[in-house]
Amino acid sequence: MIEDLEDLKMIARPTISPDASKILYLVTTPDGEEYTTELMVIDRMTGEKLWNIEEGNPTNPDWAPYGDNILYTDRQGMEKDEKGTSLWVAEKNTSKLVGKFNGGASQPKWSSDGEYIYFVSGVGEDDPDVKIIDKIPIWFNGEGWTYYRTKHLHRLEVASGEVSVISEGDMNVQCYAEHEGKVAYCQSANPLRPGESDLIVYDIESEERDRILSGYMIQSLQWSPDGNEIAFTGSDGSRGYATHVTVHKIAVDGGPVTNLTGKLDRGSSRRHYHDIRSMYAGGCEPIWDGDFIYFPVSNSNRHELHKVDPDNGNITPVLIGQYSIEEYSVKDGFVAYTRVNTDKTPELWVLDTSERQLTNINKKLIDEIKLQQAENFSFKQKDGAIVEGWILKPVNWKKDESYPAVLDIHGGPKSKFGDSLMFEHQLYASNGYAVIYLNIRGSGGYSQEFGDIRGEWGIWDYEDLIAGVKKALELYPWLDKERLGITGLSYGGFMTNWVITHNDMFRTAISQNSISSWTAFFGTSDIGFHFTPEQVGGNPWSNLNTYVDKSPITYANMVDTPVLFVHSWNDYRCWIDQSIEFYTALKYLGKETQLAMFMEGPHTFRSVARMSLRKRRYRLMLDWFDKYLK
Repeated sequence: MIEDLEDLKMIARPTISPDASKILYLVTTPDGEEYTTELMVIDRMTGEKLWNIEEGNPTNPDWAPYGDNILYTDRQGMEKDEKGTSLWVAEKNTSKLVGKFNGGASQPKWSSDGEYIYFVSGVGEDDPDVKIIDKIPIWFNGEGWTYYRTKHLHRLEVASGEVSVISEGDMNVQCYAEHEGKVAYCQSANPLRPGESDLIVYDIESEERDRILSGYMIQSLQWSPDGNEIAFTGSDGSRGYATHVTVHKIAVDGGPVTNLTGKLDRGSSRRHYHDIRSMYAGGCEPIWDGDFIYFPVSNSNRHELHKVDPDNGNITPVLIGQYSIEEYSVKDGFVAYTRVNTDKTPELWVLDTSERQLTNINKKLIDEIKLQQAENFSFKQKDGAIVEGWILKPVNWKKDESYPAVLDIHGGPKSKFGDSLMFEHQLYASNGYAVIYLNIRGSGGYSQEFGDIRGEWGIWDYEDLIAGVKKALELYPWLDKERLGITGLSYGGFMTNWVITHNDMFRTAISQNSISSWTAFFGTSDIGFHFTPEQVGGNPWSNLNTYVDKSPITYANMVDTPVLFVHSWNDYRCWIDQSIEFYTALKYLGKETQLAMFMEGPHTFRSVARMSLRKRRYRLMLDWFDKYLK
């Protein structure tokens, strides 16, 4: 039932205390049109609740290096229209405001001595009336207008409240880590390739600043315990954005880079789809604990945890199973983590003297509803590649009946479908639909070669989709081939558009936050000017024919499939012009189509929008599929 979405609680940010005796985590709960958070602290061994913070909306928690102090962000005490956020420090149940910042306060962390707080905040003022713009991108998905400000690294002295700016220049700080008076941080190195990084080490006392590495695309940093080396997750970009993100190390004074995990030919990014992930969840980044670096591995439909010895490169599995790890924390070899399955909501687990579950926050709801398990299948393509797929049977499936099916296509393209709960898939299954989903060429979780489709969108990925549906029809004869629907969001929306312009096997389609014109995407998307040249090739002036050939809107006259376009107004990744253009073309051509414009929400609005909008989106999509498939 759509209404079940209101009762799903979301768990995030598991973090072990410095003495390894306690674990904090956040619980996000839908509350009308809002989402509230509660910060919980429990005993690691028993799971017993020790204290909690429920006043305000605590997010981004971080343990102080000693004692029970917890740093977090909150908008408590700020006006609704007031920009930015606040930093708070809590000692058990008592919280104290330490500063308000209208440029925000992301990535807040304690210094290693507990006397300072580091955070990233935007510097610059926006003109609400006239926007005089002289750089790109002009906006960023989930953030809004960004042309006027630069993200800088700040340091706040807790005792005095004095704030200083650490970074320099007009390029954004991407990530950082501090160790005993030295700060390593990454700053965008190229305005036309903003993902590329300069890795800089700054000495607080001497104010010396050394750039020790350039040219890598870096996502997170970790100091070695002795302060002599820095580990980072990132890539050399040898395959562009399709390059696996892996764990590397470099000496603090520079020198050669060692790729510690590249030999696995699997990435460490969290790529799996999970549409009830808390909007306050953190990343899933490597942790240097003692003699090992703990890191995630995206492997097939799983998200695993491994550890590597940085001295000899030996890699050992830590947590592997038919589940996906969402987030984790490591201290003294103990691991606290959240994990999820296709038919189970995320919960908190710990690995110490044993592996055990510590929370069951959705027990009441799970006992009342039926969640379907996924069945795996695979097939060999004509070029020899093995492609994996999964199917959810409809609830109360009977072998002697036939059922309609919905093919869902993930975004990315280097995202993937994982062993992780998708509320949308379960909703379809509970309403009488089978759900087919595939990790086609371009997906994460497999080799770099498998995941690299630069210049080939609509070729092998398309072949894999069609072959995958045909394989499902062969393996599951109860599927009604005359009642197939197709949908997808972002890249999945592009592929939905591509399929219906090149194939008529689907009776209806829903294209979500999609791409229809590469030329338009180049100019309006927050990533268009650097993503499109890599994925399509060249730019609209040097390679116009390919831009046209690879754009689904070029083939609008070939569409016979009724299609609903769903898009959110504040999507700056795939701007709303993409759906408007294709919808207008189909209407002009007399095709059967409809456009649903949600007047707020970013690219990921299906997971973070106001509850009423999320529910209305589900209702619109179910009604559209019911109209044509039942």
